[in-house]
Amino acid sequence: MDAAKARIAMAVRLYEQREGLQDHRRSEHDLRDDLAEAGRTWGSAFERVMLMGGDDAVESGHDLNSLIAQIDWQATGRAEGTLSEWRQRNREAFRAINAFHDAARKDLGIQGSVSGEQHPERDLLLPPARRDS
Repeated sequence: MDAAKARIAMAVRLYEQREGLQDHRRSEHDLRDDLAEAGRTWGSAFERVMLMGGDDAVESGHDLNSLIAQIDWQATGRAEGTLSEWRQRNREAFRAINAFHDAARKDLGIQGSVSGEQHPERDLLLPPARRDS
């Protein structure tokens, strides 16, 4: 799932740059290239899930893939959305990562889960000044 998180991180950098939320000192073109490379890496990782994962892991991967695509589309401007919608997409993606982890752990015969009663859901880490915007 490092590849999924890396793709999201690259989308965040591009989105922040495009929206003027953060200056990453790189051109939008370079950030788009970084996102494209992260997308290729995620694609390769997802292929391994498709080859070796059980049904639940594969379906969790597809769900995650769909959410990451929505994040990419908003980051690149192909889909419109507010900052609040952006954050909600990211929250959903991280929930999907946890669901994938649970499915993969089950496939591997590992007891327990990364979500549920013993692991309460956590929110995005946001700077205090921007938490409510």
